[in-house]
Amino acid sequence: MFAHLGIFFFLLPGVLAGHVVRNVALKSPAVQSSEKDAAAAGRAVDGNRDPAERSTCTLTQSESGPWWRVDLQDEYKIDAVTITSVDDKKTNLDGVEIWIGISERLNDINNIRCTVISRFPKKRTLYVPCSGFEGRYVTVLLPGASRVLSLCEVEVYPVHFAYPLPNVALKGKASQSSTLSFSDASKAIDGRRNSFYGSGYCSHTAGDETDPWWRVDLQKKFIITTVKVTNRGDCCHERLDGAEIRIGNEPRNNGNNNSRCALITRIGPGKTSTFHCEQGSMAGRFVNILIPGKRKTLTLCEVEVYGAPEANLDDDL
Repeated sequence: MFAHLGIFFFLLPGVLAGHVVRNVALKSPAVQSSEKDAAAAGRAVDGNRDPAERSTCTLTQSESGPWWRVDLQDEYKIDAVTITSVDDKKTNLDGVEIWIGISERLNDINNIRCTVISRFPKKRTLYVPCSGFEGRYVTVLLPGASRVLSLCEVEVYPVHFAYPLPNVALKGKASQSSTLSFSDASKAIDGRRNSFYGSGYCSHTAGDETDPWWRVDLQKKFIITTVKVTNRGDCCHERLDGAEIRIGNEPRNNGNNNSRCALITRIGPGKTSTFHCEQGSMAGRFVNILIPGKRKTLTLCEVEVYGAPEANLDDDL
């Protein structure tokens, strides 16, 4: 089922992009602090995240600190939680908190707050990584007086059944330090891993350049978990040795001042290598590949960036 109003697309259940999709919250027992208009807690784990269908969304009374909780019926190391908000002008999820733990009690010291989302757009699905927190219960809490909690869907993905993130580079805009002939920067985000330069699907800077770079502007901030790079296959694969992958939000110096995600030591001819950022997931709008040094040439046959839109998280988390 496609969630056409969510931030990104997703299939459930089944296989997507080679990943097994398992939402352990689906059809699990759920409860909430109160109920209005027969909008029971179980609606948020029914597998339907379409915010236009209000009959599949939960709703509490107006109260102080309303909450919703799902019992996963087993303890899991949780990779991520997604929440889908409603299409309702009278309610909002701004300031909502996600808690994970082994206790049903809200104030139990064994429970850990995964995050606070300070601003939550309406009729959107937000992906929130939870850093492998372990627990049986996932609680959604909306602090404050006279608040109404309404959820269209809550999904929970354990570490071994990770959420299948999309390649967000496909919708980005690419640029590079220079261009050789027809090999403009966009060739590296055209969705093709064809590694033969003569086929016309690879980017290429001018030869013998100092610090050549390539950049994709993702158009918005993402939490990036993985970058895949396909090297040229017909010749010259060693040119990419020593390249740096940089991620961040700083546009100055063409994004090359952003923090380093990973170092490319070697990618074999025509091969695609997967890079996970050295410090874990990184947030950013710009993804750069830079080769430091003189007399360098940068050729990329495909760059894939896997991530989720960044929720507006509180700075103290």
